[in-house]
Amino acid sequence: MLEIKDCCLIVVDVQGKLAQLMVDKEALFKNIRILIQSARILDIPILWCQQAPEALGPTVPEIAELLTGLEPIDKAGFSCCGQEQFNAQLNTLGKEQVLLCGIETHVCVYQTAMDLMEGGLDITIVADAVSSRTEPNRQIALSRLAAEGAHLSSTEMAIFELLRTSKHPHFREIAKLIR
Repeated sequence: MLEIKDCCLIVVDVQGKLAQLMVDKEALFKNIRILIQSARILDIPILWCQQAPEALGPTVPEIAELLTGLEPIDKAGFSCCGQEQFNAQLNTLGKEQVLLCGIETHVCVYQTAMDLMEGGLDITIVADAVSSRTEPNRQIALSRLAAEGAHLSSTEMAIFELLRTSKHPHFREIAKLIR
């Protein structure tokens, strides 16, 4: 199970025109926003990556506005793990569990998850907070990630797993985000 003290959130490449082409983009953006807001409330560290922003553009405003105070890690490789700055920041955090959200499920999210699992981390893909340009690509990636050992979750499932109880001091504040 996910533990607040052991967890970090990685937001992958929710950028520019590409983000606008994602399957069910409204739900995608909403769920990523809920994850970021919940992570901030629970003091879960966030790493934020951007794929070749000079070509794809910056992170979409509705996501970027929630990441104030953080610097995006720009990358050229599809896996976030191909960027030394990302690896250094992740290692500094010392977390064992990673929540992954972003785009595209079958490329950057998939390759990042595979590299992180190879590095011994416990990976949870937030399935309703990842997307691709086509549903088959999204589904194939989720199936393959699950077969390779990644855990699949939903935004609500992951958040309530972190909270564990309605008596958690931040339960009401976070529950308002979901309603």
